[in-house]
Amino acid sequence: MSSGVSLDDISFYPYDPSEAVAGVCLALFGITLIWSSVLTIRKRAWVWTVQLLAILMEVVGYAVRIASAGSPTNLNLYAIQFCVIILAPVLMAGVIYVVFGRIVFHVVPAQERTTRLLWIPPRWITPIFVTFDVISLLVQLVGAVSVSSTEVTDEDAEDTINMGKNIALVGLAIQIAAFGLFTVVAARFHFTSQRFEASLLSRLEATDGGKSVLVIGLSRKINRNWRYLLYAVNVSCILILIRSVFRVVEFAEGSNSPVSQHEYFMYILDTLPVFLVVCSFCFFFPGSYLPSMGFRIPKQPVNIGETSSHESSDTELQGI
Repeated sequence: MSSGVSLDDISFYPYDPSEAVAGVCLALFGITLIWSSVLTIRKRAWVWTVQLLAILMEVVGYAVRIASAGSPTNLNLYAIQFCVIILAPVLMAGVIYVVFGRIVFHVVPAQERTTRLLWIPPRWITPIFVTFDVISLLVQLVGAVSVSSTEVTDEDAEDTINMGKNIALVGLAIQIAAFGLFTVVAARFHFTSQRFEASLLSRLEATDGGKSVLVIGLSRKINRNWRYLLYAVNVSCILILIRSVFRVVEFAEGSNSPVSQHEYFMYILDTLPVFLVVCSFCFFFPGSYLPSMGFRIPKQPVNIGETSSHESSDTELQGI
């Protein structure tokens, strides 16, 4: 941290933070928050409120960062912006797990949803990865609060900050391990899902002027370009991994490393990837591609006289 005339003038930043850049980030995330909110309401994609919360955290983070840049010795401002910007992508990762689980549910026939297909029981994809995500969130929260709430003038400040960084590193390690495995699973499904596409297409009929397709015998509509959403999931996985690796390097090397000494590293390797994740789901909004984005997948009413046995069993499976 930079030194000043007195202890009260010590900045919490190892560089001069830019109010202008933080302002641009605030505006960009603010626009995507409004955009995502409108889509969420229009499509009744209520599970996407988790993503809205994550974007709101980014908005709050950069709004407070503007104030913090103008008052870099204020501990409260620094702590707030540090914590929310660190934790927002963890929520985004959680909602990506949910979206992937819904894709599997709607695209893969019930009898094909096996451990062999995804290396993990498909119906447990969301619960397993979201559990790791919550653990990662809590651990990173403890570490972030410990780091951001410690003043350099405190007794044993260096030890407290190092302990907080180590705790945050554990949380990031959990996130990277779980999200890394999920990225492999999602990438593998990108290729294996092609064999289900023909089967799915054979059970679809056009509706809504060709914009959507209806699963024969069921009431659910699926966008015929659903694979675009899968592309967005895969790209988002890579972007969040880039951001997480950056944060690991930042915490591991300490405040004297080149990564920590220059603000532009944070904007290029954290802010930009996270913003691209948000944008990708604005353009390829899950509620526009999947028939159900509520907190639970409802059982679809089926006309037994119009559907085969495997289609019937498909609707009886509990939602992911």
